[in-house]
Amino acid sequence: MAEPGGRAASSPLVGGSAEPTLAALSAPARRAWSFPTLDVPETALDLPESAGAPPPLPEVAERDLVAHFTRLAQRSYGVDLGAYPLGSCTMKYNPKVCDWAAELPGFCGLHPATPPALAQGALAVLLEAEQVLCELTGMARASFQPPAGAAGELTGLLIMRAFHAAAGSPRSRVIIPDSAHGTNPASVSLAGYEAVPVPSNQRGMVDLAALRRLVDGEVAGLMLTNPNTLGLFEEEITAIASVVHEAGGLLYYDGANLNAILGVARPGDMGFDIVHSNLHKTFATPHGGGGPGAGPVAVTAPLAPYLPGPLPTVQADGSLGWEIPAASIGRVHGHHGNFLVVVRALTYMRALGGAGLRRVAERAVLNARYLASLITAEYDLPYDTPCMHEFVASAARLKRETGARAADVAKALLDLGFHAPTMYFPLIVEEALMVEPTETESPETLEALAAALLAIARRAREDPAGAHQHPRSTPVCRPDDARAARHPVLTWFMEDS
Repeated sequence: MAEPGGRAASSPLVGGSAEPTLAALSAPARRAWSFPTLDVPETALDLPESAGAPPPLPEVAERDLVAHFTRLAQRSYGVDLGAYPLGSCTMKYNPKVCDWAAELPGFCGLHPATPPALAQGALAVLLEAEQVLCELTGMARASFQPPAGAAGELTGLLIMRAFHAAAGSPRSRVIIPDSAHGTNPASVSLAGYEAVPVPSNQRGMVDLAALRRLVDGEVAGLMLTNPNTLGLFEEEITAIASVVHEAGGLLYYDGANLNAILGVARPGDMGFDIVHSNLHKTFATPHGGGGPGAGPVAVTAPLAPYLPGPLPTVQADGSLGWEIPAASIGRVHGHHGNFLVVVRALTYMRALGGAGLRRVAERAVLNARYLASLITAEYDLPYDTPCMHEFVASAARLKRETGARAADVAKALLDLGFHAPTMYFPLIVEEALMVEPTETESPETLEALAAALLAIARRAREDPAGAHQHPRSTPVCRPDDARAARHPVLTWFMEDS
């Protein structure tokens, strides 16, 4: 039987001594740099007296400097190292052909202010990616300016605000599910609206009766993920859309979970008016560590005039250029978004094609359901509806019987070579572990991950006290989370080392 490819147990990430700081490696007169011979006349600089003394920086040889950062890099977990089942984040493997495309000189060397006549290839990329994205989501037009998912949310809400203002019906509230991503209420507030939660029913879906009670003439719209944040498909989505639309509101699709329905179902066909997508999740472009990302916003035809501009367009002579939508909300990015992320995403779309993108969704759902079925002996699934691309398990039973919490399970996974799932989210599930294996993990890896989760539960029953002591073999073990939150150390000085 094949070994699991997603376990990182052989990596330097697991085990080893603490890495010293550069200050600890410092020794007088060591250097990691050299300047070329001066080929211009020396000039005296008129600098303040304090500038004459060198700053107290570490003095480290190049060999030690390179080794230091290489060791740190090897201790960083990533999708190229092992399974990364971080729920709602779609940490799938990123095909290297996408990086190859983004590294082509004509793309990576292109200045964002290049005139359209000299950037026809880049404009063609944006236009084709827009067409594919609109076909997948059932929308009419899209803008790639938003540089991340949260920026896409804000952009969509600003379009919603502009639409209602133009209709002479400014509104004050946006409804969000009680299981929503934390960025949803934050984006609602930034857009100037009041966030109003709608509860979930016993099946983990929007409570339609409660929604009807909340919707009135002050509701600008409803933000919704489908599948929702519990990994469940909103079966009453067309009825939900009708409730919102009958009150004159708009339906906003948070594309965090688009990976589950690629090529199978389209938000536009469900009744959504605005869709933001995460290219850095669904379409396998690297993300994490602050970026880069891309959160394009696609809209139906009536909302297209409000999109951020400029947008790529085919001109009368057949060449490509830019146009500003008639009622554009204006720019949401200094230029045209993170263009090289779009290049990667289009490469991914082209490499897979329509049938391949559908297989992405089918295998993502299959992997999640398979993994969920393997761990139910120790972890409960709070909703009996079959999951889609991810599932939320509960460690509440384990906590009651052993004292081990979801955080203990997650930290113990690190010792076994797997990244932890998302913990304590959504908040409506006690001791939640949100798991998204993605379509790129093999059956062997899923089975090894399930075996690790079951082994952690068994060990907690055998040694309850020991369950709180993981991780034990990682470079940084168990920090005091409460102390870190209450007494953070936000500055560091060399004399502290």
